Amino acid sequence: MLVDSVPEQRAESAPAPPTRRAPRSLGLLVSVAVLLLVAVASIAIGAKELSLEQVWHGLFQDTGTYGDVVVGERVSRTVLGLLVGAALGLSGTVLQALTRNPLADPGLLGINAGASAAVVTAITFLGVTSVSGYVWFAFFGAAAVGALVWFLGGSRGATPVRLALAGTALSAALFGYVQAVMIVDKAALARMRFWTVGSLSSATGDVIWQVLPFLLAGTLLAFALARPLNAMAMGDDTAKALGAHLNRTRALSMLAATVLCGAATAACGPIVFVGLMVPHVVRSFTGPDLRWIMPYAAVLSPVLLLGSDVIGRVVARPSEVQVGIITALIGGPVFIHLVRRRRTAQL
Repeated sequence: MLVDSVPEQRAESAPAPPTRRAPRSLGLLVSVAVLLLVAVASIAIGAKELSLEQVWHGLFQDTGTYGDVVVGERVSRTVLGLLVGAALGLSGTVLQALTRNPLADPGLLGINAGASAAVVTAITFLGVTSVSGYVWFAFFGAAAVGALVWFLGGSRGATPVRLALAGTALSAALFGYVQAVMIVDKAALARMRFWTVGSLSSATGDVIWQVLPFLLAGTLLAFALARPLNAMAMGDDTAKALGAHLNRTRALSMLAATVLCGAATAACGPIVFVGLMVPHVVRSFTGPDLRWIMPYAAVLSPVLLLGSDVIGRVVARPSEVQVGIITALIGGPVFIHLVRRRRTAQL
């Protein structure tokens, strides 16, 4: 059986025929065009109503009020949304491949919980109040939990089930700690209440530059893991026969997901459903090949995130609804639909 499965995997790993590549390539180009349109909308539309002429003036001529609103706020917000959206989509793709669970998301391994626990600790016990201060605590909290999940999951002997169980257990414990601290400390409750919802409104150039190196490193690592994760999807025995290093691939996948999700959560707070929905939907028309899922997820996840952010700015003018609330409102029904469709397919 093992000998028979090797040619099949090699055939799947081989470049797709032109007739299959062409629609995928065209779809990716269309997705990029949609992303550009959404990015333009994110700059042009905001809680403060400005005409297109005022937006243009603020971008290229004015350094006063319009320049502050458009360049200082909307452009930074859009750039951070592009980076964070791509990071969440890629981390969700890697985790779904690692755990062999198409409904997995970055919160499954406790990464969001680790970032939240670190932020509430910094606020309550260390007096950190700025977003730029949250970033480092959140990132290192996510990284520490990622390493702990890997250790509890068996490190070199880690399996998808063990990693998922370890992440779920740590998430429950850490979110319990976060809730306890927030109940006791009203100041922490006031600050954490905004951060835990997930928002792009605190985007600044400093925050972007702080998380950019981690997001770029995690993105490059995720794309480098596409081939070995494709092999592991065929089962451990087949992956070994194809020359894949299982432990190394799992460890690097954990690292990539932790870096991507940790940096994204540090910058914006825990934004749910983006890393779950987009890779799952993309897989329905690209097939299981991660070499196609990852580019699509990196492009379409920012479309969802920035589109949700634009909706949040206009539905409650002159105030705004945080993007984490909008993605949850969109993601809830979509998640229910995905679960029902998956259950129907299994019957």
